[in-house]
Amino acid sequence: MVSAPAKLRLAVFTSTYPARVATFFERDMRALLDAGVEIDVFAVAPLDASLWRYRLDILDDEILPRHRVHHLSLLESVRQARPWPVRKLATFVRDAAAVSASAARFGLGPLAKSAYVFPKAWTWAARSADRYDHVLAYWGNYAGTCAYVFHRLIERPVPFSIWLHAGTDLYRSPVFLQEKLSYADAIITCCEFNRRYLEQRYSDNGSAIGPKVYVSYHGLDLAAFPYRPDGRPARTVLAVGRFARAKGFDHLLRAAAALNARGTPVDVELVGDGPERAALGALARELGVEQRVHFRGWLPFAEVRRAMSQATVLVHPSPGLGDGLPNVPLRASPGFRKRWTMAGAESSFRPPTSGLLARPSPVCWPTPTGA
Repeated sequence: MVSAPAKLRLAVFTSTYPARVATFFERDMRALLDAGVEIDVFAVAPLDASLWRYRLDILDDEILPRHRVHHLSLLESVRQARPWPVRKLATFVRDAAAVSASAARFGLGPLAKSAYVFPKAWTWAARSADRYDHVLAYWGNYAGTCAYVFHRLIERPVPFSIWLHAGTDLYRSPVFLQEKLSYADAIITCCEFNRRYLEQRYSDNGSAIGPKVYVSYHGLDLAAFPYRPDGRPARTVLAVGRFARAKGFDHLLRAAAALNARGTPVDVELVGDGPERAALGALARELGVEQRVHFRGWLPFAEVRRAMSQATVLVHPSPGLGDGLPNVPLRASPGFRKRWTMAGAESSFRPPTSGLLARPSPVCWPTPTGA
């Protein structure tokens, strides 16, 4: 009798999990599980148990039990660290010094965040050094550093892959990124724009990086989410995301004010939260549209999807090149989508049948949408 092949055992390093928004991560992990991969998740941020309620059903306790999601506080990682052979300690010290030197060029914040993951990588590697067949860094930044140090400490010669996202990994404080890219056996990113950026930005290693870069779009099977135009309001604009300056939500409010001034008022629903929440509220009052702008806070995915199905248009604003991805609108229930022109946006839909593109300026935006 032929026995079934053993499952591939994958160690996945991510920044924060559970989290208010982890849609990309959860869908990617579910796809790996469906493919027969056995997963352990190592989250470098401390556990906030109140965030489990935001987890999608596709990755609930029956699919990925909580004991397979690992957390360590900084104190625990230091207290539980145990001595290893001198050769392991030497590798660890060399790697920590090299990463720290790179991080220091970006300031104290990146240096402190890098140092924060070192003892976690050491302790996790000491606990489970030979348990896995592959190590995946789901982010290229500090989770990627933790995965890199972890992989360098384990005994088994298993592959190391790194998944790079836009602003967080590529455009803001890419600590030790050149070295991590050179070290990786495979590099995954989420749009062609990022792939081209990698090859151009890291051209010194172009011959080594190019052949091992793969594009994997985040998104949904849109056929499973049919667009139903009936029963939608005439002028409700929805935007979903983290309220950060790089996301461009202020442009959306200015565009709404411009439409209002032209006699075509719209209601704006903002789902999410973040450091710019107070500033956006103040801007809405300044522009005189506070009665038409509704802040709904963070919502579970089912409620976000319901809000999308009840909106006239889904908008993904942007202040310009940087953090937008062509796959973000693909998370939504299909409908008419409006988007500013930016990194790879042309991949997200086909103007004018399923959406429109405009330059990253509120002056450019109201004309097609108002029409």
